[in-house]
Amino acid sequence: MSKKNYIVGIDVGTAEVRVGLGESRPDGTVNIIGLGLSPSDGVRKGVIVDLEKTVESILAAVEEAERMAGFKIDSAYVGLKGLNIDLITNRGVVAVTSEDREIREEDLERVIQAAKVVALPMDREIVDIIPREYIVDGFDGIRDPVGMLGVRLEVDAMVVTSLITSLHNLLRCINKAGINIKGLVLQALANAEVSLTPDERDLGVFLIDIGSGTTEIALFHHGKLQKLVVIPVGGDHITIDLAAGLRINYNIAEELKKEHASALQALADSEPKIEIKPVGSNELRLVSERELTSFIEPRIQEIFQIAKEEIIKMGWTHLPPAGVVLRGGVSSMKGIVEVAGDFFESDQIRLADFEVSGIQSPTYSTVIGLLYYIQRYQPRMFVNERSKPVKKRGPALWQRIKDWMTDIID
Repeated sequence: MSKKNYIVGIDVGTAEVRVGLGESRPDGTVNIIGLGLSPSDGVRKGVIVDLEKTVESILAAVEEAERMAGFKIDSAYVGLKGLNIDLITNRGVVAVTSEDREIREEDLERVIQAAKVVALPMDREIVDIIPREYIVDGFDGIRDPVGMLGVRLEVDAMVVTSLITSLHNLLRCINKAGINIKGLVLQALANAEVSLTPDERDLGVFLIDIGSGTTEIALFHHGKLQKLVVIPVGGDHITIDLAAGLRINYNIAEELKKEHASALQALADSEPKIEIKPVGSNELRLVSERELTSFIEPRIQEIFQIAKEEIIKMGWTHLPPAGVVLRGGVSSMKGIVEVAGDFFESDQIRLADFEVSGIQSPTYSTVIGLLYYIQRYQPRMFVNERSKPVKKRGPALWQRIKDWMTDIID
């Protein structure tokens, strides 16, 4: 396969770094040819707290995907998530300059640039501009005006901004891993590509992604992303509750959550048959799924309670026609649809379908969604990169030795 035909996505999450490498198909699908996964040790709640550990995690995931695909990755698109993203609605207006008044691609570029003119705090930067609709001479609802005739072209756009420090820490880590960044993609948009149907996005739906460190609540309506809220509660809090309640190691609690967790005590087995060894004790004891769920269910309820409050703040006292779609690792828990249905007082609750391009694991669903979004929209790079030039990748230990020697010489 020619390198010019491949697309690469990198998802730096709180729990794991995921890399996906795919080949674009003419029918709009993506042929997955490489996947990489590595524990994310340097990220907390979607924010990088340790640059070196994050670089090592990215390197490990990239190298795994490279081994599967059979060639080196030199550039990629990067997913954006976390508490530092903000959305601003803005409008750009330009005059059509061609003599025949036909709208061309360069007119779209100019009107997008006009939509960038927005007052921002000093600590924020524009990451992306997402057109929601175009208006030609006062006629709205136009999705692609290229080829139409007009005098005045407008765009109603969603301007995506991020805190400069957290954004450039992410970019620097990707660069230090030897990867050039081709563009940035909002995670909610990537998730929607593989989690929502076109009808759901048109009618109105909330996509709730319960991740490790955060929960993302995205409203899609009239086919577009309308609002986005991220709350700092996720699956890690459930694990911490289990570890504290049962007095066990965090990693053991994480395994118990993945293997035996239920979001609803009424659906959990009451027979004590799960062995645990409390910290400071030499004796094993048996616990039931119901006992585990007694620590899990309150936290799940808290997540949905906060989500409901945020949805009301968005102006929805009742769910939109397509209801709620749940995704993320926590959404695979038994009984979570029932708990969500009780909180939102609706039966329009469903789980996202995790099988995409033959990959059934929900672990890779976001990065595969990233590939599908790239295939469809080819996002551009709006951010002015401030990090150092990309270094050639070599063995991680040798690179660290060279960096250390350079510091001594300097």
